[in-house]
Amino acid sequence: MTDAQRARILTAPKTLEAHAALLREIPAMTSLQVGGTGSTPQLPHVVNVAAWNVERCLFPKESAEMLRPHRPHVVLLSEMDSGMARTAQRDTTADVAEALGMHYAYGVEFYEMDLGGAAERVFCRDDFNAHGWHGNAILSSARFEALALIRLDRTGHWFAETGAGDPKQPRIGGRMAVAGIIPSISGSMCFVSTHLESNADAAHRHLEFDRLLTELEAFCGDMPILIGGDLNTGNHMPPDYNWQDETLFDLARHRGFGWSLTPDGTTTRPSSITPQPIRERKLDWFCHRGMHGEVGVILPALAPNKSPLSDHECIFAQVTAAKD
Repeated sequence: MTDAQRARILTAPKTLEAHAALLREIPAMTSLQVGGTGSTPQLPHVVNVAAWNVERCLFPKESAEMLRPHRPHVVLLSEMDSGMARTAQRDTTADVAEALGMHYAYGVEFYEMDLGGAAERVFCRDDFNAHGWHGNAILSSARFEALALIRLDRTGHWFAETGAGDPKQPRIGGRMAVAGIIPSISGSMCFVSTHLESNADAAHRHLEFDRLLTELEAFCGDMPILIGGDLNTGNHMPPDYNWQDETLFDLARHRGFGWSLTPDGTTTRPSSITPQPIRERKLDWFCHRGMHGEVGVILPALAPNKSPLSDHECIFAQVTAAKD
């Protein structure tokens, strides 16, 4: 990111049109970073899948070690930093992928121009971000056949004056998904890492999820699909903040998707960035079509010394492609 580009972001009018133009001129907002090395030519018949919001990924080595005993073939990650002071300027996705011996694809959700909130600044060793990228990723033991970055926010929600932007944390970008087609013994399968809006109501997330399903149909047709991630269900919906009031569940069912792989229980916990005993919510989900498996499990987001790795637990499932 050049000084001139930063200046344009800071001085641009806070409109949807200006935001869309800024996204088009920054290559990282329209492309994916790909790297890593996998261990297999294709996924096995039974695929171990983890989905985890790693809350900036302050601890990439420990996060990889938490996942390792479960032998994941695919990992769907959100809130991954790259070149942020709060995470020691690391490329956290590349670090986790290297530790697990996996391929990866990383997409930028936000370009963050400042150092984050007060709790995050405690972890900063520098007073600048080397890149300022924050986003979602897919890790795979097998090489990707095709990839797509799908932008879900078309409103400039965190930038436009009518949105939810925080003047203390200037940024551009918005909620998005990374979709990857991966070969398996049972045929090609599509896996999707996504993160829906937290600072919005059910109607906003409904539109985001509807856009995601439409884009996926164009990307991978009728092949098996597994979507995993933090859907922020119930957030910004007082007084009960009840995930059951979301309309995206029925939306997905009407379009041939199911939710039965998602484990029971809440998926939030106190963490290093969010240390207070916060509300317990069910935010993390698997949504699938053309796949089957038993209901998944919740993996506690804890290091071996029991310190928290994230404010989200990891969800884990074993899936196979459904037979016609």
